Amino acid sequence: MQIEFNADHNIAGREALAAQVSSVVESALSQFSDHITRVEIHLSDESSHKSTPNDKRCVMEARIEGRQPVAVTDHAATVDEAVSGAAHKLARLIESALGRLSHQKRHRTDPAGPLLTEDV
Repeated sequence: MQIEFNADHNIAGREALAAQVSSVVESALSQFSDHITRVEIHLSDESSHKSTPNDKRCVMEARIEGRQPVAVTDHAATVDEAVSGAAHKLARLIESALGRLSHQKRHRTDPAGPLLTEDV
């Protein structure tokens, strides 16, 4: 699973933060890592010059093998809270998507093999 980290110019400590965010994402998505090719993380401070409630935004997009990308957004008072919230939302979304896929495979209605015909 490849992790790409992006932050706007209002987010401080990018290199250390990138390592910390990658660790949080890897931990939250570890059980799905075989199915995920890439996770993109975008952090921003929506009110850069003022401190307002829930002004930190984290958007995470996951590319899952054989499926359309899925994305979540979380707003919080701190970057850590926004990252954690988005990671948990993304894990639940992926779990749901992969669970539905697994359920569909187990409950197929088409024949499992070729139809048998009798010679007449």
